[in-house]
Amino acid sequence: MDKFDVIVVGAGNGGLAAAANTAKAGLKTLLLEKHNIPGGCATSFRRGRFEFEPSLHELCSVGTAQRPDQVYKVFDDLGAKPKWCYETGHLFRAVVKGEDGYDVRLEAGIEAFCDSVEAAVPGSRKSVKAFVDLKPKIDAAIAYIYEMKGQPKGLTMLLKHSDFMRVAGHSVEEVMDALGMPKKAQNMINTYWGYLGVPTDELNCMHFLNMLYGYMVDGAAMPQHRSHELSLSLVDVIVKHGGQVWYNSEVTEFLYNDDGSVAGVVANGEKLYAREVISNVIPNNVFNMSPQSVIPEQNLKLANARDFGISVATIYLGLDCTAEELGMEDYTIFIMGHPDPRTQYNTRAEDGLYIVNCLNNVVPDSSPEGTCTLFFTMPIFGSDVPKDLKPEDYKKYKNEIAKKYIEDAEKTLGISIMPHIEEISVATPVTFARYLGTPEGTIYGYKLSGWDNLMARIAGEKADYAIPGLSFCGGHYIRGDGYSCAYIMGDTVAKKVIKRLKGDA
Repeated sequence: MDKFDVIVVGAGNGGLAAAANTAKAGLKTLLLEKHNIPGGCATSFRRGRFEFEPSLHELCSVGTAQRPDQVYKVFDDLGAKPKWCYETGHLFRAVVKGEDGYDVRLEAGIEAFCDSVEAAVPGSRKSVKAFVDLKPKIDAAIAYIYEMKGQPKGLTMLLKHSDFMRVAGHSVEEVMDALGMPKKAQNMINTYWGYLGVPTDELNCMHFLNMLYGYMVDGAAMPQHRSHELSLSLVDVIVKHGGQVWYNSEVTEFLYNDDGSVAGVVANGEKLYAREVISNVIPNNVFNMSPQSVIPEQNLKLANARDFGISVATIYLGLDCTAEELGMEDYTIFIMGHPDPRTQYNTRAEDGLYIVNCLNNVVPDSSPEGTCTLFFTMPIFGSDVPKDLKPEDYKKYKNEIAKKYIEDAEKTLGISIMPHIEEISVATPVTFARYLGTPEGTIYGYKLSGWDNLMARIAGEKADYAIPGLSFCGGHYIRGDGYSCAYIMGDTVAKKVIKRLKGDA
């Protein structure tokens, strides 16, 4: 019987990073993917002469060769060499409609960011800078907690990491209020909640700061040849180091030993065995493919208690004019009907928040000469899709979404989009549920909020789905939401597996 050291289930971002690490470490690695291409959300598809990405088109916390951040280090350490492009000027443009509205551009770079908020909200700079300065303090505290293997000394935490103690259990807005930050400045900064799917009166401050700081310091990063370049670069690492990647190989069952440890999986009707299995598939799906008798009750309760995270509706547009001709000067524009994140969340189906990206403003040749592409992203949940939607009405439903948001963007931004549409495609949570196989079409995993926040996940890591021989990686694991987090968790989990298996040898 042919047995692998490691089987990785799912060639999404986390699975690719995990398999690349185990293969590079010399472990006999098999990566199984149900589709005929790798990447999950980090891939591409064509409509006419345009290439679109399902979801991932940028990352935070990447950094550069001169100042590498976490994601850059993951790829660089593996020997994967995608060509990175950066938006290092504006972080984003935020447009709020109505009487209380504003139209501002927040800048990249810590000092420039603080200056741009101050310019829009005089008197806010001190509190904004104090908020940003919490990030390195939080990082130092978390590093200490890991160093102490989750058992930090209380006195050390109080004396050396007091700011962390003040922030850890609080929402973004609670911390901003405590710092005396004006509400208008809060709303501008908190526009980013749409990338995480949790309003900032609920979102844990540490989680938000991780993302904000990554964008602020490094700028948004994207591969020259779209996100599929990231996926293919990791596949190259796997194959180069003797690993195998099997496409069109959907896992339908997880196999267990008599002692309850994972023994392998079934794919294409074939039983495949391994010393360890790493799953980029969300725990709910894994447990549904496992005998219920072997799943610890605590694990089942945890999976059932967690809320599924954000999904999206996306409009992909290929236009027969350039970004300059269209009048699109920005890479990222957030358009909102109200300045407050909670209101945006509550009214997301009517006039909440949506994002317009024009990749050509960072990667000019990302579409054919004389053209440009626009991506409209509406953060919604799978449960928002009408329950009584019939298959024969689905096309109409998608067309109504496209018409609504394109017309709103035309009116709000003062540009003409409709006459220039050459290609259009629309995705909804239904699309992502079918393509990714995730519950409710969630693109990240579980919602990081309330009791299930970042700090709670870090503290409970050892008890989190503690099935022998089975590890999880990707956006549904400890770091939670975001594609950058998926690469980081794939890398982190693989290193733990490598250490265990190398130690057994």
